[in-house]
Parts: sequence; C-alpha cells; structure tokens
Amino acid sequence: MKVAVLGAGAWGTAIAVHAGLRHSVCLWARDPAVSAALSSHRENSRYLAGVRLAPAIEPTADLGAALAGADLLIIATPLSGLRTMARALSAVSHAAPAPVIWLCKGLEAQTMLLPHDVVQGEWPGVAGGALSGPSFAQEVAAGLPAGLTVASTDDAVALTTIAALHHGALRIYRTDDMIGVEAAGALKNIMAIATGISDGLGLGMNARAALLTRGMAEMVRYGVAIGARPETFMGLAGVGDLMLTCTGDLSRNRAVGLRLARGEPLDAILAGLGHVAEGVACCRAVRDSARQAGVELPITEAVSAVLFDGSAPRDAVAALLAREPRAETYSSMQP
Repeated sequence: MKVAVLGAGAWGTAIAVHAGLRHSVCLWARDPAVSAALSSHRENSRYLAGVRLAPAIEPTADLGAALAGADLLIIATPLSGLRTMARALSAVSHAAPAPVIWLCKGLEAQTMLLPHDVVQGEWPGVAGGALSGPSFAQEVAAGLPAGLTVASTDDAVALTTIAALHHGALRIYRTDDMIGVEAAGALKNIMAIATGISDGLGLGMNARAALLTRGMAEMVRYGVAIGARPETFMGLAGVGDLMLTCTGDLSRNRAVGLRLARGEPLDAILAGLGHVAEGVACCRAVRDSARQAGVELPITEAVSAVLFDGSAPRDAVAALLAREPRAETYSSMQP
C-alpha cells in the first residue's frame, strides 16, 4: 500500500513514521526547503526531533508525485490549512481519488464549520473521514501504544484507514458518527485550556476533576445539538482525548492555559509555542456556534472571555463558581 501524508508537522511526521513500518509513504511538505532537509537529514528537527525517518518514507514537495498511485491520502495540515489543501486536491486529483482522511481538529474560525463540511465544500463528493483520539505525536512516533477512531460514513474510507494504520502499537476503531468525533475533537481542546488555567492557578485536583466532568457535559450538549450521538463522546475521540489533552504534559492547549494563569499575554504564548494550539483558534467559533444553536457552554464562554475579552483567569473561575446550582442528570447534558 502507498500512503500519502500531506503536511510535515509533528503529527503528520508521526503518522508517516508509523505507516512507514508497513507501507511506502510519501511525506509532502509545502516548502521545498523543508522537504530537502527531511530527505538529507532523515529527521524532522523542527517538529519531531530525534525521530528517524525510515527508508520507506519519501519526503517530497511535489504534490502530484505524492498523490501518484496513493491508496490513502492523509491530510495533516492544521485546520486553518484544510480548506486550501482540499481545494488543491480537488483540482489535481482524478475522477475517483483514493480515500482521504484528515487529522485536524476544531471549527473553522471564519465559518464555524466542522472539518468534514470544509472538505465537502471544496471537494464535493469525495470519500473522506476524520481520524481522532488520544494521541501525542511524540509517543506515536516512538512506537508507544495508542488507540484512535476513524469516523466516516463511507466503509471504504474506514477500512482503508484500518488497513494502513492498524498495526504494531496503534489500534484503529471505526464509527460513522463524524459529527460526534469532530465536535469532541474541537471542544476537548478548549477544555484543556480551561484545565491548564485551573492547574496554573493552583486550584487543585478536585477542581480539575470537576472541570473534566462538566467539560464532558458541554461536549455532549453541543454535539447532540448539532446532530452527534451522545455515546460517541464516551469513546476514544471523546473522553479518551479529553483526559489526555487536559492532563498530559505534552498538551499544547493545556500549556496555553498554564501560561495564561501566570499572566502571560496570549500573543507571546502563541509566538513561543512553536506549534498550533487548535483550541485557541476554534474557541470563538465554538462559542458563537453554540450561541446560535441555543446551547449553554459556560466553560467555553469563560475560556473565550480570558482569550479574547481581557478577563483575568481568576475572574473567569469566579464567574463559573457563582453560577446557580442545578441538578446533575443526563438531561443536563442535552441542549
């Protein structure tokens, strides 16, 4: 099998390293200089230092060469680059392209669209799906165990993804609830920023547990309102990714929250991060989408106030604590 990984950041490189254990892989980088460095040094020193690229991985900056003969396309750009990538693929792909999956998470900032809607808008009718779940790039590249979920309404997409990536230490499960998987991937990053703020303020493990629990309630409430199934949030793409992103030391979104709690300005945090923190980019879009749908997301509102409205982290926490009490029932998770 030939796998084309489109995007040479940390996660794209990690997926290429894993796929390269069994298959031939083209790792496409937009910048020819990056591709040349990957070819000569056999290492992504900027995003995944210390991980060697196997001989089965061929870096390239030629999109046509990467796509030629590919059995699976993996879009590994940030969400901000998904529309451009889908448009480019639509322009150069043949009438019956290989199945395509995307790794990015969030809602598009300008349109409030989930990734699958972005792709369909630029590439109508393509057979596609989302790959999501608890997975730090460094650990996947190191061959440590992980489980992911591929979400698609097309069986060929799910089965091709499983054939390409379900081996070694990586397990791939499947679902047809693409809305649920993508909504979970968007909101869990926001909850990780909130948890980082809580931890950074020294509010304790009790507060962290409460945030995780009520954060899950927000994820389900929002997801069900836009057409997801509630049980999807109990799986890898939901509670699994929530736990990892909110508590793991490698979490970029949690790191943003920790630094906000220390009083650092957001612009400086993002400039020094070196990677994309998807939770920042999509927080306003999730907030606005939920308001339009009439869904109450108090933690998302609090994080948005800190990120964009100048609210101090302690004031945002105080506002959450001042909310009126309510019963904790399953119905409280519904919109």
